[in-house]
Amino acid sequence: MQQKTVQAVMVKGAREVSVETQIISWDEEQVLVRVERGGICGSDIHYFQHGKAGMSVLKSPMVLGHEFVGVVEQAPSTSPLRTGQLVAINPSQPCQQCNICRSGRQNLCRSMRFMGSAQFFPHVNGGFAQYVVVSPQQCVPYAEYADAKIIAFAEPLAVCIHALKQAGNLAGSRVLVTGAGPIGCLIIAAALASGATEVIATDISERCRALAVTMGASAAYDPRDEIMCSSWAADGGLFDVCFEASGAAAAIASVVSYTRPAGIIVQLGMGTAEVNYPVGPLLVKEIQLRGSFRFIDEFTTAVRWLESGKINPLPLLSAEFSMEDAVTALETASDKESAAKIQLTF
Repeated sequence: MQQKTVQAVMVKGAREVSVETQIISWDEEQVLVRVERGGICGSDIHYFQHGKAGMSVLKSPMVLGHEFVGVVEQAPSTSPLRTGQLVAINPSQPCQQCNICRSGRQNLCRSMRFMGSAQFFPHVNGGFAQYVVVSPQQCVPYAEYADAKIIAFAEPLAVCIHALKQAGNLAGSRVLVTGAGPIGCLIIAAALASGATEVIATDISERCRALAVTMGASAAYDPRDEIMCSSWAADGGLFDVCFEASGAAAAIASVVSYTRPAGIIVQLGMGTAEVNYPVGPLLVKEIQLRGSFRFIDEFTTAVRWLESGKINPLPLLSAEFSMEDAVTALETASDKESAAKIQLTF
């Protein structure tokens, strides 16, 4: 067993984030990765603001971050990984033993050890540190010509590609995306790359609507625009597929009326409020409502799409901060009127 002292971005509770010393250890079957950069996700912001993300409540200090890339520092002799290799890190660590994992749905594993998550205790440390220890299976090598700031979008893009897979074949489809944050904007680009003929977006933020158009949406509207929204609901619904990425109760309920009969709704946004859901219209229009959670092998697909330039996420990158300025970075990322995706450099 080897050990190393590193600096890491630790969260202890609401508004309690600091860069602290951490001792990491690894054995000959694990990979030591020098972290290069990582993106701040909504869950990181929730831990920073509230000391919890959904039902995952901090009970002890934890290293934040699950969207990150780095360089292999040391790897098992039995793995194809080599020192100096550029890698994106898949933060998912399913058990691979339960019936769900064996059925190929590892994203639904009830024992999932997801990096940077307080779901279980002890918590699973994330990747916002100078070095991290991972398994060889978590490392997805990428080409040296690819920019790390682009590949760092692999995790959120994987979420979006999985959502597209839930929707099925998008070729020729008219698509609505509600919520034009980083996930919604990546959904827009990914849907167009997957054959959708038109993508419309909604968001209450003017900045987010502008980003949606930059990422390929043919138009983006304020969901409070009653005239436009009424036109989408006419004749039973305009859209073949709706991706609900906001988690807002009003948006969740509204997409039923915008979806055509026999259309598909994919729910990505995790709302916390109760929803007065229009079950009747869902039934009489035979709309299929499909949940989408995390990803499986789509992480590798996301790395390949980013590596090849199939998706360009850089319009979403609002700013970069050094690890030492993690608190400022989290505060900036918390202001949705001024920032989309913030990355930390290590």
